[in-house]
Amino acid sequence: LVDPHQLTPLAHAWKTAGLLGIAAYVGNTRLIDNVILRARRPIIAIDGPAGAGKSTVTRAVAQQLGLLYLDTGAMYRALTWLVWQAGLSLDDEAAIIELAHQADIQLLTDDQTLKLRAIANGTDVTTVIRSPEVTARVSAVAKIPAVRRYLVRQQRRWGEKGGIVAEGRDIGTHVFPDAELKIFLTASVRERARRRWHDFQALGRGDDLDLAQLEAEIATRDRLDSHRRIAPLRKAPDAIEIDTDGLSAAAVVAQIVNLYPRHDLAE
Repeated sequence: LVDPHQLTPLAHAWKTAGLLGIAAYVGNTRLIDNVILRARRPIIAIDGPAGAGKSTVTRAVAQQLGLLYLDTGAMYRALTWLVWQAGLSLDDEAAIIELAHQADIQLLTDDQTLKLRAIANGTDVTTVIRSPEVTARVSAVAKIPAVRRYLVRQQRRWGEKGGIVAEGRDIGTHVFPDAELKIFLTASVRERARRRWHDFQALGRGDDLDLAQLEAEIATRDRLDSHRRIAPLRKAPDAIEIDTDGLSAAAVVAQIVNLYPRHDLAE
């Protein structure tokens, strides 16, 4: 590290300014934009298997810390809903990729409640993307490499300035590999099936499903997600694992909020 104008060494400058706060100049040419880099706020990336409580926890963490909530899974679900409505075969990857590039998917967050609204081609799909029909199809759509590349580019643009709590598959291993805090939520298949059943009940669909059926579907989803070639379900080496069995959402949120100060940019 050197003085930005004289190019003479700056001993121990990193201890007070931090590596991201140092700008290098040759003459009047700025090589690193320290203003933008220092303005960037930390990212929290939350991953885990289906039904582990990612959405509930991520939304609450964002609200408590005053950060932006990003549900990447909702983007894949919204696209899956469009695929379903268009009557496309899940094996027709070319048609799905074309639809993805034409789709207008928006995630809107209420400033007060931080509740997320998903809009697909002008239609509010917030509720329907959590339906059993979409849930059964989303893995097949999300595993298509070109679809993931397209949506990941959008997600990374949202994270350029940091200050977000993001949840979704491969969020800490691929989308935001440099996130300052990575969390991997887990729970037993039975517990996740119970939670999913309650979610469906809230949508008025719980009577159509039994717990054993949901357990089988979640176990299948785990197997597909863990073994797919693109973006398999796996814990990032530097992620902190939290087993949520027997824990309330509030207890999990409290753990993550308490971890946040230890992973700021000053470290």
